[in-house]
Amino acid sequence: MKALITGITGFVGKHLANELHRNNYEVYGADIIAKDENTLECDILDRVSIQNVLEQVKPNVIFHMAGQSSVAKSWSNPNLTFDLNVKGTINLLETIKMFDNEIQVLLIGSSDQYGKITVQDGIVNEEVPLCPATPYAVSKCAQEELGKLYHSAYGMNIYLTRSFNHIGIGQSKGFVIPDVASGIAEIEKHKSDTLKIGNLAVKRDFCDVKDIVRAYRLIVEKGRSGVVYNVGSGESYCIQELVDKLIAMSKCTIKIERDPSRMRPSDVPCIQCDHSRLTQEIGWQPEIEIEKTLKDILDYFRTVIEDEE
Repeated sequence: MKALITGITGFVGKHLANELHRNNYEVYGADIIAKDENTLECDILDRVSIQNVLEQVKPNVIFHMAGQSSVAKSWSNPNLTFDLNVKGTINLLETIKMFDNEIQVLLIGSSDQYGKITVQDGIVNEEVPLCPATPYAVSKCAQEELGKLYHSAYGMNIYLTRSFNHIGIGQSKGFVIPDVASGIAEIEKHKSDTLKIGNLAVKRDFCDVKDIVRAYRLIVEKGRSGVVYNVGSGESYCIQELVDKLIAMSKCTIKIERDPSRMRPSDVPCIQCDHSRLTQEIGWQPEIEIEKTLKDILDYFRTVIEDEE
């Protein structure tokens, strides 16, 4: 099986490539900058660029990871968010349709699409109405509708997820757990004296990225085309709880300071994944404990800071 990962040099793309390699896929990447011989230069805003990649790789399956994934950046630059997440997806689907519409395509959505949920306990399955409350979430809703449209109108093999928060080694700063872990590592090395944090009261479903990419592989292998699958741990954690766990792993006293710039214009109090559809149809279950994931992330940033010295 020949797989193409757009945005392969990103956080999730790298982990997905490792997952596919372990399961005997022939893996190729496409990214705005080609960094190795198996990664081709590709701009998803340029259909000719996408066409060139498809002609060279001739993939059986495409995992579409390229896009803008930061909620915070979607507020500061909504135009770029929609260009990459919506126009980029249209370009990819149009090119696939003309090249070979038998190619399997996985489009990655987000739990942010649920937005201001109305279910009392915050636990959402795929039938909960979408109420996006950020530019990023709106762009992902549009991407999902495009996927459904191309599936129904052209018979394309398009698989869809709404993925909840995923964390792990290699995730960049700008997301809450990497920000906290890197902040602790900097304090340990006396590069900072204060850990700056945003809203600690919200509850989110966090899952190790290795579990997430295993789900992505299984969805294209065993899932139904045109169907949306929630992908998440099924456990909801208060941000304060995870910060406390990371601080407990630190090697020194950590002073906390609330930073208003890290507060989002819109924050949903609680959301938790119901992954029953994914589990019942495909047999996927999360396997990695949150404590191991947090320790891996903290150790990763400790190594990064040591390498910078």
